[in-house]
Amino acid sequence: MKNPIVIGLIALIVGTGGGFYSGMKFQQSKTPTFARRGNFTGRQGGSRNGFIPINGQIISADSNSITVSMQDGSQKNVFVTSTTQINKASAGTMADLTTGQRVAVFGITNPDGSITAQNIQIRPVQRPFGTPNQGP
Repeated sequence: MKNPIVIGLIALIVGTGGGFYSGMKFQQSKTPTFARRGNFTGRQGGSRNGFIPINGQIISADSNSITVSMQDGSQKNVFVTSTTQINKASAGTMADLTTGQRVAVFGITNPDGSITAQNIQIRPVQRPFGTPNQGP
């Protein structure tokens, strides 16, 4: 007959290891897919649940879309829908999306490479540190 203490310790170790493994697998099932795959890089070109962040300057605008010139010189057409949120220091409208305005666009890429915006952040022109504000 084997020592019951040794058998108990072995059962405890196996049970603890199995519980730990099961807990890890359960936690992985609860982690969002994009986080497990590391898709969201926080940089331009990364995505989060299908959203593509675009940063640049508006070079043209009409009632349904804007064209954004990005830092690498490329351009993106961005469609604006009635459900697109436009934000600035206060709520914005399509009229706030003017040529020369700096924006960050979050939306879904269409098959033709254009973007359907879900959210547009209007950003003020960045001034060098210590440069006084010259008006509104």
